[in-house]
This record gives sequence, C-alpha cells and structure tokens, in this order.
Amino acid sequence: MNNTIKDIISASIQTKQQILNDEAFIQKMQTVVDVIADAFKQGNKVLFCGNGGSAADAQHLAAEFSGRFYKDRKALPAEALHCNTSYLTAVANDYSFDVVYARLIDGLGMNGDVLIGLSTSGNSGNIVKAFEKAREKGVITVGFTGATGGKMKDVSDYLFNVPSTDTPRIQESHILIGHIICQLVEEKLFPGPRP
Repeated sequence: MNNTIKDIISASIQTKQQILNDEAFIQKMQTVVDVIADAFKQGNKVLFCGNGGSAADAQHLAAEFSGRFYKDRKALPAEALHCNTSYLTAVANDYSFDVVYARLIDGLGMNGDVLIGLSTSGNSGNIVKAFEKAREKGVITVGFTGATGGKMKDVSDYLFNVPSTDTPRIQESHILIGHIICQLVEEKLFPGPRP
C-alpha cells in the first residue's frame, strides 16, 4: 500500500517536473497571463468550461478571479459556463449536450473575451464546438488538455497539453497551471505586497 501511494505521488511530481523543464511551456504561461490581464483591462471577461472533474476545476479557477486569490481586491468578470443547471439541462434536452457551451458563447461571448476549456483528452465535443464558436466571435481560446491535445489542439489559440495520458495526473497539473495563471494575473492587475 505504501509503495502504491509513493508511486502515485512520484508520478504527479514527474509530470510537473516535465512542465518545469519545458521552457516553451513556461513562456506560454507568461503569455497567457498577459493575454488574460489585458482582456480584464479592456473590460472583457474570462469564461471557463469543462465536464465532470474538469467542470469542477473550471468552476474553481473562475472563482479565483471573481472571488479572490491572495489579495482583497475588485472582483474580476469570470464565470464557469455550467453553473446554470436550468439552462444546461434545457439545451441538452432540446438540442444536444454537444452545444451547451457553444450556445452560451454565441450569446455571451464578445470579441476580446477569453474562453478556457479543460478536457483531459482534448476531445470533448461540447468544448470543441465552443472553441469553434469562440473563433467566429473573436474570443481567445485557451485549451488545457493531456499530452496529445486531441481535437482541441487545432482550435486553441494557446494550448497547455500536459505531458501525461493519465487523467488524475493531467487534472493535478491543470490546477497547478491555473493557479499560477490566476496568481500572476492578480499580481499584474493589483500590484503590491500580498497580505
């Protein structure tokens, strides 16, 4: 049992170590920090989408912006798109679950907004369709996926394809990447010491 626990922890560390050693990946994080900070400065919003555990991660990261990360500061316009269950269930029932996020982007997305989609496989149909709609509307797309990037690879303006094919390890890294981005955006927009 103890060896299994250590193996799991080691696998998580190894995935994060690969990210740490990938300078292009690190630079892309800095670029996305700048993109998101600029979007907020221009009065745009950041929207998140995912399914299952990735929906929980999307909601978590949205709350870091709309609530707070480290600092007591102004709320930032960010939301996870799955939080309105009446909308979600009606559209899934009346149309298809594949369009639940695309329809929201069609209705809410504005040129200069940012859409962050989390999918460990990169093949979630509803996120791919949302990213396609985002492109039509001038919404910047940021994909969080596993190693291959899946179908999201071709529709993401910025892709964080975590170097793993193991769903839990990918999700652990998605939260790490998301937390780094949230912290640095907050520091950029609200300079000064942390409390």
